[in-house]
Amino acid sequence: MTTTIIHVSDIHFGWPCDLEQVAELVRVAPEHEPDAIAISGDLTQRARHGEFQRALVFVDQMKAVAPTLVVPGNHDVQWWQSPFGVRGQQVKFAKYRQYLDEDLTPVVRIPGAILAGALTAYGFSVGALTWNPNDVTVKGHLPKSETDRVQRIFAGADGDDARIVVLHHNVLRGQLSQRMGLAHWRSAQERLIRTGADAILCGHDHQEGIGQIDGVLPVSTVGTHSSRSRGKRPSVFNVISIEDKVVHIQHMRWESDRSTFRPSDRHSFVRLTRAEQGTGVATPD
Repeated sequence: MTTTIIHVSDIHFGWPCDLEQVAELVRVAPEHEPDAIAISGDLTQRARHGEFQRALVFVDQMKAVAPTLVVPGNHDVQWWQSPFGVRGQQVKFAKYRQYLDEDLTPVVRIPGAILAGALTAYGFSVGALTWNPNDVTVKGHLPKSETDRVQRIFAGADGDDARIVVLHHNVLRGQLSQRMGLAHWRSAQERLIRTGADAILCGHDHQEGIGQIDGVLPVSTVGTHSSRSRGKRPSVFNVISIEDKVVHIQHMRWESDRSTFRPSDRHSFVRLTRAEQGTGVATPD
């Protein structure tokens, strides 16, 4: 059995969004016959009402193709409404919840796979602080409670089901930026492995990438469908195909002269068995 997932991120509805690419995404998505679609955050640029309204239209168009999971990115969070959570967490996500999803950590179950969203976008928060002032409101944070929750979800899945984690911030270092998306990234990587995931889907860095955490956990990173592509590289979305023993990740690269997406780099990874992953029971906080 093969499970196919379209992975899109960082559309940034608002002034930087490339509407030509968005229209083509809507057109070509059904051609890949996906079993699910994952959108890993930053649907908006400034978390404004109009941007969320346009994002809602896009998400509904994707839902018409296949079950769709969405998680918020740092641009979707009104962190200034509650810096350091002084007014609680709810107010920061008010518009996101109003337009896109009440659930910030959704789970999508389809035949042969389970996709679990993990929240990493908290804005100006203690968990995301680093010594670099440029990281303020940009860096992500993956709490232990999140990976423990995902691990429990995966532990209850059918034995052969593919297990996919979807989050916003890049978990591998960007090739051009040389930046990690997450604060305390090493701990986050180790805990993601322990969830028992077969693949991680993320964005944020605005440059595509395919790699592995510690040579065992495949990672799909996609670019942005906006004018803010890293190094002016062509935009990319990914198609992930998960078979019994293999995970394939295919870049679909934007060709501006043809106004469409074409297959580009493709990487394949051995899918580890549950015993090889060595997962255990989630530990309490």
